[in-house]
Amino acid sequence: MKIDVYTASGAKKGTIDLPAALFEAPINEGLMHQALVLQRSNRRTAIAHVKNRGEVRGSTRKLFQQKGTGRARRGPVRSPLLRGGGKSFGPRKNANFTKNMPQGMRHAALRSCLSLQAKNGRILGLEGYPEERKTKKAAEFLKKLPVAYGRKIVFVLPGTHLPLALSIRNIPNVKSIQAAYLNPEDVLSAHHLIFLVDALKRAEEVFGTKGNKQKAESRKQSVADSVPPAAGEKPKKIKKTSTPKAKK
Repeated sequence: MKIDVYTASGAKKGTIDLPAALFEAPINEGLMHQALVLQRSNRRTAIAHVKNRGEVRGSTRKLFQQKGTGRARRGPVRSPLLRGGGKSFGPRKNANFTKNMPQGMRHAALRSCLSLQAKNGRILGLEGYPEERKTKKAAEFLKKLPVAYGRKIVFVLPGTHLPLALSIRNIPNVKSIQAAYLNPEDVLSAHHLIFLVDALKRAEEVFGTKGNKQKAESRKQSVADSVPPAAGEKPKKIKKTSTPKAKK
């Protein structure tokens, strides 16, 4: 899949191939929804808090005797059955909304999100943005691009690109994010994603399937090296590497 690449002047420079591992992955809507709920739940904080019968203000005296009145049995005025009493199962400030998901599933969900946006033609490329920090010029540049100015636009940077990040931070509905911190919410909510050319390589290194396989193999190797040898087996010899001596 190819996308158009634009320069800082807004002119089309050419096209570039998107990494197939990221932008041609199968679209799994259920996994995308699960990752989105995970992200929003982990950002959620418990605010609502009610008092139970032990915390609400009031006397602990029994309102009237248990038998002989002909009325329903009643305890203290703080009972949840009475008006002004405590709440039985209300929201508490110590509620924990955090969720967890394996890294492989999270990366697969992000690949599905990127593939969906690429399929809808919402991804552009950018090359050679100047080091000048000017919000006015950044706004003029966005108006020249084939994007819906005023809708949410996300710039994906390979790393810390202060000139571009500072130039667009005061433009409404425009934000920047590093490629290593891509997430389903920002990808799906964006009307257009503008990738710097180097950011495509960085995103493939972090979220591509090849990078995940290499990480898994290195973890397996480290675990295998840490396991002690069984009884009767000779321990493997570790080759010593000579370090060059520093010149005086």
